[in-house]
Amino acid sequence: MELYLQSIVNGLISGSIYAFVAIGFSLVYNVGKFVHFAHGAMVMVGAYIFYSLINMGVPVTLAFLAPIPTAFIGLLLFELVYHPLIRKGASKVIFIVAGLALLIIIQYTLQLIYTSAAKVTDVFAVNRGIEIFHQVFITGIQITIIGVSLILFLVFYVFLKKTSLGQMMRAVADNDELAQIVGIKVGFLKQAAFFLASLTAGIGGVFIAVQESITPGRGVYLIIKGFAGAVMGGIQSIPASILGAYFLGLVENVSIIYVPSAYKLSISFSILFVFLIFFPGGLVYIYRKFVLGLPDS
Repeated sequence: MELYLQSIVNGLISGSIYAFVAIGFSLVYNVGKFVHFAHGAMVMVGAYIFYSLINMGVPVTLAFLAPIPTAFIGLLLFELVYHPLIRKGASKVIFIVAGLALLIIIQYTLQLIYTSAAKVTDVFAVNRGIEIFHQVFITGIQITIIGVSLILFLVFYVFLKKTSLGQMMRAVADNDELAQIVGIKVGFLKQAAFFLASLTAGIGGVFIAVQESITPGRGVYLIIKGFAGAVMGGIQSIPASILGAYFLGLVENVSIIYVPSAYKLSISFSILFVFLIFFPGGLVYIYRKFVLGLPDS
């Protein structure tokens, strides 16, 4: 029983990290209308900015603002790479290739600057963690990661449902051509979506840097997890993408009770294939069809 409870806690922690990636991935996909595979690399940009600020002696409270420059770097990449492709009406394949190219460029740029050796920030002292019910252990920073992830869940939900900017983003996500006809500035909203996506990537990067070592190649791993989580939840919905990220984290960590942890990545892909083949709409599709009993749309 203790092993299962600890695996669930570990799954919530992993799912929270994946959620930071899935949020931005889903936001760009819905508003920008393209797949941003370099999003995982932006997580590592945030991590290395935080690492650099700490090494320069910047106070920790100010170093936690690393997601802000990460967001502006992401916006710059959008203007330099994706915006010209949007203007030219490039195909989705071109966007995928551009995203993969950016992922590789960012990864090797980080490797050129910081080397491929793992870096550690050592911001907080390593401790045994908080014992809950004498069965599971969790550190303070891990509780913070889960808490911030859930807060972001609520913030994005309120933002998309209640604010005018969020409602316009939803309109663009539904039909960008119609939104443009009625006077919505689609180009600005795509910029805003990319900025917010890079901001969430930076937040995820900071938390990764705080609790574990970082390497430039980690971005590839993260985009796989974020993409898988978004698809499992329902990539067309940001809240569903977050739920999918938690679902993936929980399944992964519970499954390694029975199989070696080295197979964690293959487990992710196996679950992803099941969803793609049988439940392409993700958890949202499962809920609508088997809980609400609604017909396929």
